[in-house]
Amino acid sequence: MRAAADFSGVTVASLAPRPPLADYRAAMRLADAEAAKRLGEYMLLSWYDRDRDFESPQHSSECHLDGAVPGYVDYGLSHGARLMVDIENGRFVFFYLPLDLGRP
Repeated sequence: MRAAADFSGVTVASLAPRPPLADYRAAMRLADAEAAKRLGEYMLLSWYDRDRDFESPQHSSECHLDGAVPGYVDYGLSHGARLMVDIENGRFVFFYLPLDLGRP
């Protein structure tokens, strides 16, 4: 079995808005605002929407069916993510890369 994901160097922001968010679009607005606050300019690398069981990049988990790490997590981490925004305990998860790589 594969080792767990290496989150060293990644800030994890766990958000639990009340009331719970209506949908993915509301979650993305909240996550983007958090990324802008923490990173300045940023690029969204990957994300997951548990409500619809949908991820981006699409089908990235197909290569990870027997692995411990979902594809969207592996993609984000392997492409330099420095921020993970986890909304409502994994309901929505977003990985971001700062465009100013001098920032954390």
